[in-house]
Amino acid sequence: MISMSTKAYDMLRKHGSDDGFVRITVKTGGCAGMTYDATIVSQKRSDEEIVYEREGITVITDNESRPYLKGLHIDYSDDLISAGFRFNNSSNESSCGCGSSFSVSDFPQFIKGGISCGS
Repeated sequence: MISMSTKAYDMLRKHGSDDGFVRITVKTGGCAGMTYDATIVSQKRSDEEIVYEREGITVITDNESRPYLKGLHIDYSDDLISAGFRFNNSSNESSCGCGSSFSVSDFPQFIKGGISCGS
């Protein structure tokens, strides 16, 4: 379902996610309509399932976000201007110019609280 670069994996291991989970969800917002949200949490909720596991890194998501994660590749960039995790998805129809949001064809509108690009 999803993949992760060695750089992203190493960064997550460095920040201690062995003790918990990386929760990835999709929210409405941004220039293109939807955005990925990732947080490190200590517990998995009953409505969540594991979508990626690799030696101490466990990524979870809820049922509503799961269809939007198909084809997701998580990377990490340490460039000076915009260091951080990158979420690239070959299934996305389009993304905004800053790369913070995306849209997909043939999916219903996603109904959740969201953020706009630059937030």
